[in-house]
Amino acid sequence: NGLCYECTSLTDFVIPDGVTQIGYFSFHNCYSLTSIDLPDSITVINGDAFWNCSSLTSIVIPDTITSIGEYTFSQCTSLTSIDLPDSITSIGYGAFGSCKSLTGISIPERVTFIGAGAFSNCSSLTEIDIPDRVTRIETWTFADCTGLTSITLPDTLTYIGDSAIYNCTGL
Repeated sequence: NGLCYECTSLTDFVIPDGVTQIGYFSFHNCYSLTSIDLPDSITVINGDAFWNCSSLTSIVIPDTITSIGEYTFSQCTSLTSIDLPDSITSIGYGAFGSCKSLTGISIPERVTFIGAGAFSNCSSLTEIDIPDRVTRIETWTFADCTGLTSITLPDTLTYIGDSAIYNCTGL
């Protein structure tokens, strides 16, 4: 845990092949980090791993990952795109919260869970399609996504939490 916690001058990092996990808070507050290479050996990215890496602009998640942990990319304010592989089945609480430059994200069809606040305050996000396997939209999931103009909801949806689309003024 905390491999490079608050390494504020770190600009890039190559994780060697063979590493299987990125621990909690590993790159927490590494706000100068602009790029990171994730090898195919990674199977787990734990919560808060890249929290407040505010210079990170993009990242490719290998298809060995099945879930995005809580607050993993929260506060990555320069993140413009992220490629989620088809292997992803869950997106944790606040996972992309306050990723204000994120313009689009494709949620894989295998996703069954999207946590509360997962995309809250993603003000550049314009549209989102929720896969058929998702039955719940949790509290604050898309709150303050002021640029959001379109949400496609599945017929399988049984629950929409409080303030799930609060202040989505573009809808």
